Amino acid sequence: MSHLFWLSDEQWSVIEPHVPKNQPGARRVDDRQVISGIIHVLKTGCRWCDCPPDYGPTTTIYNRFNRWSRKRFWANLVEALAISGAVMKSTAIDSTYVKAHRSAHGGKGGRKIRPSAPRAAAKRPSSTPLPTRLAAPTPSR
Repeated sequence: MSHLFWLSDEQWSVIEPHVPKNQPGARRVDDRQVISGIIHVLKTGCRWCDCPPDYGPTTTIYNRFNRWSRKRFWANLVEALAISGAVMKSTAIDSTYVKAHRSAHGGKGGRKIRPSAPRAAAKRPSSTPLPTRLAAPTPSR
């Protein structure tokens, strides 16, 4: 069973004191097993329902991840680990999991009524200063 755990005994000993205790449930699945299942899903990118059954029921893994996320368990865990020196406080998040719509590269917006091309060309650009008029030279006799 220990080959399934994503966390070493040393890593687990640092995390275990921060895991919520006395949570309700008929037959509580081991927290280390569930956290390993959560890490498995997040690292491999598989669906929650495709998590191997060795980590426990997939609904338990999914529900515990969501419940702990709502209670800010993960943020508090990283904060506590940073204070203890186990991890660095600065982290990088890979955003490859974010799905974007195929037309998300350009958004709607801007002015609703746009001037026609001739009017836009005839209009003085707003970024250039007004031309200054030079006085005509006086003719010399």
